[in-house]
Amino acid sequence: MSRSAATRALPRTRLAAVGGVLLLSALSLTACGDDDGSGADAAGGLDTIKVSGDVGKAPKVTFDGEVSPDEIETDVLTEGEGEELSAESSALAHIWIGNGFSEEEVYNTYDSEAPQLLLSGAVSEPFKKAIDGHTVGSRVAVASSAEDAFGEGGNPQIGIGNKDGVVFVIDLLSAVATEPTGEERPAAKWAPTLIESDGTITGFDFVDANKPSKNLLDTTLIKGEGAVVEKGQTIAVDYLGQVYDAKKPFDESYAKDPTSFPIGIGQVVAGWDKALVGKTVGSRVILSIPPADGYGEAGNKDAGIKGTDTLFFVIDILGAA
Repeated sequence: MSRSAATRALPRTRLAAVGGVLLLSALSLTACGDDDGSGADAAGGLDTIKVSGDVGKAPKVTFDGEVSPDEIETDVLTEGEGEELSAESSALAHIWIGNGFSEEEVYNTYDSEAPQLLLSGAVSEPFKKAIDGHTVGSRVAVASSAEDAFGEGGNPQIGIGNKDGVVFVIDLLSAVATEPTGEERPAAKWAPTLIESDGTITGFDFVDANKPSKNLLDTTLIKGEGAVVEKGQTIAVDYLGQVYDAKKPFDESYAKDPTSFPIGIGQVVAGWDKALVGKTVGSRVILSIPPADGYGEAGNKDAGIKGTDTLFFVIDILGAA
């Protein structure tokens, strides 16, 4: 749970936070390219750029003329050895975006060292084409129009005009599962019971749970079969948080979409940083977080959390990169 967000554990690096880069934007911006398309004949696609560098590191992109393709183009620059993704897959990825008209970088996730969560069904067509049929570990280049990428208005927040071409370099770092997978284990005796409705977690039942401990506690309900989560990685999760003995959660993602954030570096409450580093991808865990490892004496008024409240979370670790 983010220290600053009352209702969502969203990291500052999400592309949604810089103007809906992944989502189609309805905002308008005066065109940077030619309104009448007079430069279209001279413009090209991916054949006009060169990309160098290793997957996971910021690419060096050089232009040999304007990029303004008639349709979306893709090119696998490096083929990964991981699992193959489909059109229905979500992934954690590093992203570089360039303006095909100005031939300048306008956005990247490499500087923040925080890969972006690309959610199936919530991204525009160029991102879908970068995922579908490609393997984890791949670097994929995509060229498209601003409209295909962001809608009729382009993306003014990052400097993409509505007539500009757009270049993407996308490193597919990790698949993101839809649910935890692994060995099921009994919960610790102190833990509350999960409440579910039609297979979706909706809250905690504290009737048979122990009273809150002064210590940070965690118990694993599903031991994931994936990689060990490391400090500084970005993890994709579903989660639900509820104050001890409260009747309903103060925050959850199960009825919405998974979210992502860096772990182990102070981007979330200390209880998450301490407990989730070292867990494996695919795991489902329950955390009992005392105030000292949560929001401290100040609590979180906007979320209805007092400085004396113990926080309980169920967290599904769906991916890490």
